[in-house]
Amino acid sequence: MNYMPAQSDNQSRSAAKSSAALASVLAALGITLLKLLTALLTGSIGMLSESAHSGIDLIAAAITLVTVRVSDRPADEEHNYGHGKLESLSSAAEALIMIGSAIFLAIKAVHRIQRHDHLDLSLSIWPFLVLLLSIAVDITRARNLHRVAAEQRSDALEADALHFGTDIWSSAAVFLGLLCAFAGERFHLPALQYADPIAALLVAAIILRITWTLARTTIDSLLDATPPETRAQIRRDLFRDLEATPGILSVERIRVRRSGSNYFVDLTLGMPRNLTFQRSEQITFAATAAVQRSLPGADVVIHAVPTATLGESVFDRIRAVAARSNLAIHDVSVQQFDNSLHVEQHLEVPETMSLAQAHEIATQLESDMRREIPGIATLLTHIESEPATIANSAQIAASQNLETQLRRTAELFPEIIDIHEITLTRGHGGAANSVQVNCHITLPDALPMSRVHEVITEFESEFRLSHPQVSRVFIHPEPATDNCR
Repeated sequence: MNYMPAQSDNQSRSAAKSSAALASVLAALGITLLKLLTALLTGSIGMLSESAHSGIDLIAAAITLVTVRVSDRPADEEHNYGHGKLESLSSAAEALIMIGSAIFLAIKAVHRIQRHDHLDLSLSIWPFLVLLLSIAVDITRARNLHRVAAEQRSDALEADALHFGTDIWSSAAVFLGLLCAFAGERFHLPALQYADPIAALLVAAIILRITWTLARTTIDSLLDATPPETRAQIRRDLFRDLEATPGILSVERIRVRRSGSNYFVDLTLGMPRNLTFQRSEQITFAATAAVQRSLPGADVVIHAVPTATLGESVFDRIRAVAARSNLAIHDVSVQQFDNSLHVEQHLEVPETMSLAQAHEIATQLESDMRREIPGIATLLTHIESEPATIANSAQIAASQNLETQLRRTAELFPEIIDIHEITLTRGHGGAANSVQVNCHITLPDALPMSRVHEVITEFESEFRLSHPQVSRVFIHPEPATDNCR
């Protein structure tokens, strides 16, 4: 269901391109036949060159029609980027054909001038009408092709639009050449008789000039060249759209390639190395959306490079080193005296791991941290076992005496406003008779977390002194306002 809109959009785009290409073929066929017939009736080499040029455009239009129908096929296992490059190949083929026709026309015109062939032209209004009709048709189809090419980002249709745009100028050149030739014959001005082959040379020059532009564009497309302004626009959109969601430190690399009407963008972004995986994914989605605002529908691949920031604290750097080795640490404390840093930390390892393995991991971690943070003088790591199995505990009813003692202990701490949701479980930590007490306590909203931790730790220690059968007191702190909801 989610793919239906995209599939429908692709079908609509393909239909629009095919319709424009088919209309171009029919128009090229009609104009070519008219020009050829007029050239045969008048004997004009300029008109013959125009019919040859239109014939080339007819071939190019037919190639374009086949190309646009094949290039919109979806990607498959062998063509992971789709078939869009066929449009660039089609443009390359058209460029080669146009170069060949330009050279042929130029040679014919030069031979006519060198041999001083007399131009036996039949004075008629038809060549002028055909040329005017050709110019009108070329203006219409060039505009239509250019519009569809811009909407669908089609190289093949843009090449056709370029070809038919040149037809306007070449037809105008032939029109002028015929007019001069007829004028020379009527007013007995021999010099004007060369206007027709000169017009043919002008047509050849126009073809070569436009073909050069088309060839450069086609080569750039085949070589995946990216216009600098496109990369600059993507960079600007990235930083502008992500101001509200900071997290990108730098844009290391932007690579853009185009296959037909589809863009493929590879980005390498520098992100703070202490970001969570979820946050990195959020930034990646935001960056993808930013690129697609510049290049709608682009396929975006983002590579994130963890980067140290200038604002990192010693704690951030220590945790970054542990995260790089996929290790969990907690209760990190750092002291500074004698111009040196002294670090203590707790390292979590699986409970099934041997002491030798755990110690080797801790030693390697400490070595990495000293190398990353040269200011560390001493580093003490407390190794803890991280439970790997689910404990088989059983909930037991809380005795009235235990609850009373728990509330009396809470009264020793003025910050504790309330204690509630008291539950007891037996069998925690693998010992059958061990008891764990779980409870919620209410504290002032503005109490700093450092003091919250101190209250919780002191509360647990005080209670366990008088109740040695309790192995652990697990306390969840709540703000006073939350307790009122």
